[in-house]
Amino acid sequence: MFGFQKLDVYRCAIEFLSLAAPLSESVPKGYAALGDQLRRASSSIPLNLAEGTGKFDKDARRFYAIARGSALECAAIVDVFKTLGILHNDAYDKSQVLLDRIVAMLTKMIRE
Repeated sequence: MFGFQKLDVYRCAIEFLSLAAPLSESVPKGYAALGDQLRRASSSIPLNLAEGTGKFDKDARRFYAIARGSALECAAIVDVFKTLGILHNDAYDKSQVLLDRIVAMLTKMIRE
């Protein structure tokens, strides 16, 4: 097992990705670009975490900051999906909890 796979933030990112992937495929006509953006942003979180753990100091923080930005972007997309009625309360709540944890952990990692 790689070191990044042991991180709680990475496990949360993978769990969010498992929620986001099917959601990004089920968007109504006219919102395909938003679904694609969710797919790319949700994948970016664990990918940048993994790459960041292989770097040192400033380089690592840069990858964590990119992952954090992607998590914030996902949170906004999830808000839009809820507003449009694409996402229901339970999935919305679970997504928000995961993304809030991810952003908090990444913020701490960036500041260390």
